Amino acid sequence: MTLFLLTFLLIYGSVHLYAFLKAKAALEFSAATGIFIVLFMLVMGLAPLIVRALERTGLELFARVMAYIGYTWMGVLFLFFSYSLAADVYRLFIFLGGAIFSRDLSGLSLSPRYAFFLPLFLSLVTSLYGYFEARDIRTERWTLKSPKIPQEIGKLKIVQISDVHLGLIVREERLKRILRLVKAENPDILVSTGDLVDGEVCRLNGLEDLLKEIKPRYGKFAVTGNHEFFAGFENAKCFTENAGFTLLRGEGITVQGILNIAGVDDPSGKRYGLAKEISEKILLSGLPQDKFTLFLKHRPIVDQDAKGLFDLQLSGHIHKGQIFPFSIITWLYYPVNSGRMNLTDNAFLYVSRGAGTWGPPIRFLSPPEVAAIELVHGP
Repeated sequence: MTLFLLTFLLIYGSVHLYAFLKAKAALEFSAATGIFIVLFMLVMGLAPLIVRALERTGLELFARVMAYIGYTWMGVLFLFFSYSLAADVYRLFIFLGGAIFSRDLSGLSLSPRYAFFLPLFLSLVTSLYGYFEARDIRTERWTLKSPKIPQEIGKLKIVQISDVHLGLIVREERLKRILRLVKAENPDILVSTGDLVDGEVCRLNGLEDLLKEIKPRYGKFAVTGNHEFFAGFENAKCFTENAGFTLLRGEGITVQGILNIAGVDDPSGKRYGLAKEISEKILLSGLPQDKFTLFLKHRPIVDQDAKGLFDLQLSGHIHKGQIFPFSIITWLYYPVNSGRMNLTDNAFLYVSRGAGTWGPPIRFLSPPEVAAIELVHGP
């Protein structure tokens, strides 16, 4: 955890330094102004740590205000860095073109002021759009045929929520939006594929009651994500179970003789000595193979040894990058950023974009979702 924190602070601090240098080149401000900007950036850079400290001391109002300011700044800064980097690459190409062809192309370049203000304007506009995109929760529907679904039940609807991140920013109003979509689908089974909660969940008063209102006929099931462990596992476990979910931690069950549901802990729990480690192959092979097997796993990684032992893996975690172009980075590590992937003839992976937000209350080219998967009998 210490290594992760140091790495984060190093990268985030470097982005702040880059933005400061771009601003200084464009504005040529005084030493006093520079000191003020440095102090502001220092506070913003440490905002995630300040928010956690305020939460743990019970100063929730201050923590919420700091979270909104600090995390919104994080989103704007990331977008500014992305646009500004693109502007710098453009300027480099103009410079190299002039050098290669021995021509003065400076008229096509951007001045330091334009190279600062244009990315700043675009980042602010994108952030404003992204705030509203983050509130535009969509329902993604698809149908999966399987001979393992009993013909006599007709169809079975599974609704997946993932990465809600209930905490300081995602609260009652957002959860009600999500649950309205869930209720509209009238699910037979509701699953949560991790990161349901974030932050000090012991203070999420009343939110578990909203989740408790959803009572599918075959039950609700959940697995841990990395933020369940970051937030404090015992409180997260208590919240999830009080909300009516059966928490599957390296366990599998057969639901009323219709289908199998299995789930595993997120590996981040190993850092705290809390994750229940079990071979996915052993877990899944112990379930009735003639039944449809639904596998819940927070991270969209497919264990090659477990292939053929499940019919559908539901995952989340990556939010499709949440803010483009960060999705390019997540795509390099997780080839399936979102949506459905056919693993074998009869097995699929579905990766949710998530219903909430982590950090910045912004999404760009990654609208939040609730997934509704209809299982029907078929070849």
